[in-house]
Amino acid sequence: MKTFDIFLALLVVVIWGFNFVVIKLGLQGLPPILFTALRFLFAALPLVLFIRRPAVSWRLLASYAAFQFAIQFSLLFCGMKLGFPPGLASLVIQLQAFFTIGLAVTVLGERPLKMQLAGAAVAFSGMALVASQLDARATVLGFFLVIAAAFSWGIGNIFTKRMGKVDALALVAWGSLLAAPPLLGVSLLVEGPAAMAAAVAQLNWLSAGAVLYQAYPTTVLGFGIWSVLMRRYPTATIAPFTLLVPVIGMFSAALVLGEALQWWKILAGALVICGLALNQFGHRFAARLGFAK
Repeated sequence: MKTFDIFLALLVVVIWGFNFVVIKLGLQGLPPILFTALRFLFAALPLVLFIRRPAVSWRLLASYAAFQFAIQFSLLFCGMKLGFPPGLASLVIQLQAFFTIGLAVTVLGERPLKMQLAGAAVAFSGMALVASQLDARATVLGFFLVIAAAFSWGIGNIFTKRMGKVDALALVAWGSLLAAPPLLGVSLLVEGPAAMAAAVAQLNWLSAGAVLYQAYPTTVLGFGIWSVLMRRYPTATIAPFTLLVPVIGMFSAALVLGEALQWWKILAGALVICGLALNQFGHRFAARLGFAK
């Protein structure tokens, strides 16, 4: 990779990793579902006025928007609102890689590689360690909501696979447009008009900045750069950079929010990252040694 492209990839990793701190800050003044709706409303506008809709059916696009955006981030934001720490959330959400593999086996008939199964076992052992250390009921519920968010992300990935090759930025913009109205409706029903009105009336620079960071650096800039790099280089060259997202997430949460880095968090993080690494590189490494099938 060119030096400038490495810089761009690392910039996206930092943006996405730090995003979990921004989510925590935004949730201090915004209800989680309304926060999610505003993120995608601003991510869609004004991009959809200048980018043509991706050449896929409305049904497929709506399914992608529902699972990849609306459901995933509503669950993630609700889990963090209940007290699940942002650093751990950046780690747990990476289970999407293994949920995607499982869904691809079930829905698409793909066969998982042995190293992918080994990677899943290592990563889920890290999740078991996290679960064993949670004691507050709200935090435990938040933990399972974040896992559910990772599962929703996996479903979204399956819909993405079914689309074939489409422009990633157009997909993000139009998916955001379809995700925002239902989220506003759910916020109205679940969180209530009084909570929505209070959040808008008390909107401060921190909440507004969190929404704009979610919409533009995280969604538009991040996915825009990522789509360019994915076209320019092989997937195997670009995908490993995402292994750094939970590292940035955990350390930024510790630096900015004072989130403690206990031994079990570090060990769980190491297990999940090792599991992801096995998923990404294990088969190729074993093939070089001559015993992978």
